[in-house]
Amino acid sequence: MLAQRITTILPDLSFEEALECTKIHSITGILDSKIGMITKRPFRNPHHTISTTTMIGGGRKPIPGEISLAHNGVLFLDELPEFNRNTLEVLRGPSEEKNVIISRLYSKVKYPCNFMMIASMNRCPCGYYGSKEKECKCSKKVIQKYLSKVSGPLLDRIDLQVEVKPVKYEKLGSSHKIETSKEIKNRVNQARRIQYLRYKDLNIYSNSELTPKLIEKYCSISEEGRRVLELAFKKFRLSVRAYTRILKVARTIADLEGDKNIKKEHLLEAVQYRCLDKSLEL
Repeated sequence: MLAQRITTILPDLSFEEALECTKIHSITGILDSKIGMITKRPFRNPHHTISTTTMIGGGRKPIPGEISLAHNGVLFLDELPEFNRNTLEVLRGPSEEKNVIISRLYSKVKYPCNFMMIASMNRCPCGYYGSKEKECKCSKKVIQKYLSKVSGPLLDRIDLQVEVKPVKYEKLGSSHKIETSKEIKNRVNQARRIQYLRYKDLNIYSNSELTPKLIEKYCSISEEGRRVLELAFKKFRLSVRAYTRILKVARTIADLEGDKNIKKEHLLEAVQYRCLDKSLEL
């Protein structure tokens, strides 16, 4: 349910993005002629039995796969460890390159796939490992086998890793006022506007598209911030990829708060989103 709501807070599609999405869906023949141009960000939710070809695209006459149909939108993978490991591993390259190349004997086809990947998983097959409400019945060996289905390199490419606690009964009927999707989207659009103006001459839309050279220019941090990152890097044994992604996330947090510079608290918040892969270790 949470993943399906993500599209309601994402920034509006620009005309160029909408045109790209429409072209891709038109090629596959799934575009509704009554709709015309796609105006909402795509949300793709493939089943865990999906084949590798259907995921990345291909066939005798190469057509876009799920990752291209999710271009400029969301690719949601529910029960991540249930997917075929090979199918998950092929996502590593396209998720960073933002495009996929399908090679055939006499031709090559290149499709864009700049998508936001959202995945969900339990911490064990029964779903109660670490729970205070119910005892887990899985053995250590079973849990390790279950978690090992998701490789470290793939997990390393996920910027935000958040553990979601079960909802208490008393909160289900709570009348406590919460921030609406419309209010959140307004803040997201403001942050995207900041990024658009910052990168308007670089042909990129957001912080996620920053190259290492651009990260150095636009994600500069203070000496205090460097000490925070150094401590986190050593404590959690982070990779270079995780380091650069933390900087991008911190830059985005600063944009959401309207701050020109990345502060210590932005870095601390970004670091805490990298801790789930460590907590899953047995």
